[in-house]
Amino acid sequence: MAFLSDCLNRVKPSATIVITQKARDLKAAGRDVISLSVGEPDFDTPDNIKNAAIDAIRRGETKYTPVSGIPQLREAVARKFKRENNLDYKANQTIVSTGGKHVIYNALLATLNPGDEVVCVAPYWVSYPEMVALCGGTPVFVEAKQSTNFKLQPEDLDRAITAKTKWVILNSPSNPSGAAYTWAEMKALTDVFMKHPHVWILTDDMYEHLTYGDFTFCTPAEVEPNLYDRTLTMNGVSKAYAMTGWRIGYAAGPQHLINAMDMVQGQQTSGTSAISQWAAVEALDGTQEHLPVFRKAFERRRDLVVSMLNQTKGLKCPVPEGAFYVYPSVAELIGKKTPEGRVINTDDDFVQALLETEAVAAVHGSSFGLGPNFRISYATSDAKLEDACQRIQRFCSSLR
Repeated sequence: MAFLSDCLNRVKPSATIVITQKARDLKAAGRDVISLSVGEPDFDTPDNIKNAAIDAIRRGETKYTPVSGIPQLREAVARKFKRENNLDYKANQTIVSTGGKHVIYNALLATLNPGDEVVCVAPYWVSYPEMVALCGGTPVFVEAKQSTNFKLQPEDLDRAITAKTKWVILNSPSNPSGAAYTWAEMKALTDVFMKHPHVWILTDDMYEHLTYGDFTFCTPAEVEPNLYDRTLTMNGVSKAYAMTGWRIGYAAGPQHLINAMDMVQGQQTSGTSAISQWAAVEALDGTQEHLPVFRKAFERRRDLVVSMLNQTKGLKCPVPEGAFYVYPSVAELIGKKTPEGRVINTDDDFVQALLETEAVAAVHGSSFGLGPNFRISYATSDAKLEDACQRIQRFCSSLR
């Protein structure tokens, strides 16, 4: 319609939301659907966090909040970065927003001009390039191939950077692949950034606490302190604390960038929910005893899913270091037909046929910028995952 903004022509709907809604529609129609498309822990928010929110309500903490967050939460964020990431920030160098996506959008809106490029590492979270486009920038894609376990190689990063590059967005552990960078791998990337002093780094550390085995998390400004003045380190409470619906993301960075993001947020949403912020204070400062429980469950589920998918005809599934996703390849199944004669020409064809035939919802890899793959979230019960993987095995075996 003529009255809609031209910027809508630059973006497309979120593939994860589209497939999740289709799964809901099938379930409403009576199908026994197993949805593995949503990036949301199936655990409940820990009781200490819920109780902190209830206490805040009873204290009357129900008014408007400062744009960048209540002082208590900004101080807790600064303590978290010092305690867990060896990064020194004052409270006024932090910002609290309505989820991690809001943090990223504020940063891009506050900094991008037409012609500015933002490097996105494929496979990428579906929202990165769309947010760049909405904010008037140009997304530039660099592949992290399955042959390198979906990890960006320094020489590829170096080639992707131009005089127009303003930001590089890094996400470790990654949504959708679960890939995470070791200290040495991150140092190789930060060495590239040191060669390009005009480039800023936006690091999405949302899955920091969900890594497995003996893997140790690290973040760019921790690995290379000389990048401190041009890094925005973003995190949140949604994944590690099972607080997706509380909508709290946060970040820390140089003062002038935080001030600019505060200005954008002040004219956009203003401060986020008071109750959620007080709950987040407890999440960051309170007991962390739930984290080993979450990690143990997710690691067990990862191993179950990887094992069953690698026993499936035509699938190859790398073992991710973190998050709660796997990103198997369907390359060997491209060109095959379902018993009904439908040809699997793309990874989108694969997930659509899988949903219609076996009622398992996954997300096609091309929506994340790299295929032919598909993403499965294993943030659900072991029983559902085993059932879903058996259905996937049956579906793949039926292709000819």
